[in-house]
Amino acid sequence: QVRLVESGGGLVQVGDSLRLSCTASGRTISRYTMGWSRQAPGKEREVIAAIEYDGRSARVADYAQGRFTVSSDNAKNTMYLEMNSLKPEDTAVYSCAADSRPWTALDWPHVGFDSWGQGTQVTVSS
Repeated sequence: QVRLVESGGGLVQVGDSLRLSCTASGRTISRYTMGWSRQAPGKEREVIAAIEYDGRSARVADYAQGRFTVSSDNAKNTMYLEMNSLKPEDTAVYSCAADSRPWTALDWPHVGFDSWGQGTQVTVSS
């Protein structure tokens, strides 16, 4: 089983940028599909992005395109989420996730993540 640990969350102001990191350990994430999701208070979890383990392919949710960028460093078993022009509605717990199935099995945006990190809080203050 893969273990995922997020870092980089915090309290920021409207318009600020933030980069989240997710480091995988326990098993190699080679051939995995990785991704990010978030859950705001009182709302359902929503997928933000998915990325192939080597970073060659990625998908980003419509609401995040132009502001959020997902990337990965396979040599470090680490994935990143760069968030720009943050808004109060981006306030949520952001979780790193992995799908043990390969990228070719992706059914975007219905990603079947089967491993999750503990989550990191992002709060955007106005």
